[in-house]
Amino acid sequence: MGEAHAAETFPSRNVGQIPVLTLEANKAEEQTAKHTDAAGVKCLRAHYPYAVMLRETVTDSQPQSRLERRVAAAAEAMLTRDRSVCPVEVLAAIGWLPASLVDDWRRGRVDHLEAVLSVHPDKLAAALDHLRRWAANQGLTPSEVAYVAATRDRRPLRFTADGDQATERVWRTHWTPPDLPESARARLTQQQSRAPDLVVIEPLNQWTCTGCGGSGSLLLMEAGGPLCMACADLDHLVFLPAGDATLSRRAKKASRLAAVVVRFSRSRKRYERQGILVEEAALEQAEAQCLADEDARARRRERDRQRRADQDVVLETRLAEAVLFLFPGCPAERAEAIARHAAVRGSGRVGRSAAGRALDEQAVMLAVVASVRHQDTGYDELLMSGLAREVAREQVRSDIDRVLATWQHP
Repeated sequence: MGEAHAAETFPSRNVGQIPVLTLEANKAEEQTAKHTDAAGVKCLRAHYPYAVMLRETVTDSQPQSRLERRVAAAAEAMLTRDRSVCPVEVLAAIGWLPASLVDDWRRGRVDHLEAVLSVHPDKLAAALDHLRRWAANQGLTPSEVAYVAATRDRRPLRFTADGDQATERVWRTHWTPPDLPESARARLTQQQSRAPDLVVIEPLNQWTCTGCGGSGSLLLMEAGGPLCMACADLDHLVFLPAGDATLSRRAKKASRLAAVVVRFSRSRKRYERQGILVEEAALEQAEAQCLADEDARARRRERDRQRRADQDVVLETRLAEAVLFLFPGCPAERAEAIARHAAVRGSGRVGRSAAGRALDEQAVMLAVVASVRHQDTGYDELLMSGLAREVAREQVRSDIDRVLATWQHP
């Protein structure tokens, strides 16, 4: 909050000096947006009365505030990644909405989103208006998305303390590219409006149900506290462990009621999925379907495995060519070995990174340096002797530079 407040200086509330933004003063801009967008300006001014006081003379050629630049950068990144932009995700991207607090809100543990926002209403409304104007300038198409809590009653989520419907619509508005096909836009809206999964926790410590005073191996966290499966009306569901993605997907699809089971990992400091709870009839149906097409799925897995292997060969070949392009003096067999090692699927090595697959020069260089460090210097022996990694790397740096120079200028 401190950084956010320090970043912006808000205009005076003297309306005579700084005119309030009106629909008439922005007709040219708002002709590109829907009526819901125009209504958003009015409701923002009403809900956050001191914030939407933007100069009517502002143009694209004038310097943007830091907040406007941050909002635009976050929105552009989101549009590129998801083909959709929404206020909640933008505010999360600029650091105003921590993911844990958004999760509490989505789980129904917070009455409204404003309760977890530590940003002054002036700044909040300014950010929302910057986002609205950015979307209008980009010619994006607005659509309203339903936000539903991950609770048994699937109640609508609230954004504001007073529940003002006009302001709620501003928060629920998502923007998509104008060239997005209508069918794709409808699918995206349906996906975004889908209620989150119910989450059941496998607790690590002793706990007490707030409904009956009992306990159990699983709990559902509600706003009033943890509930056992009986009090949560989930005790008729059966547990399906994780491991068979097809079986889990089919069982969940067939089950009218389902929940994801997670357990907190102390080592990784996060909740990890353990399986799902589904209706027994749904599980039996999914098992029958999996048995019926087991051979077909096995053949498809083999085809996928072969396709991935072919892709790996292509990547290794291109990566070896990139190594030889940067280091003409590198033996061909060594370049192939470097590429093969760096491009192992699932290894997390530089060859599997986005930059490595794009044959970025820096990524190729890192792969070569790593190979030289381990195979052409005494780096591994230094590590075995107990020397710190940073110190060992510094000691072999000159040896690495000497080999690279030889390969670059044979």
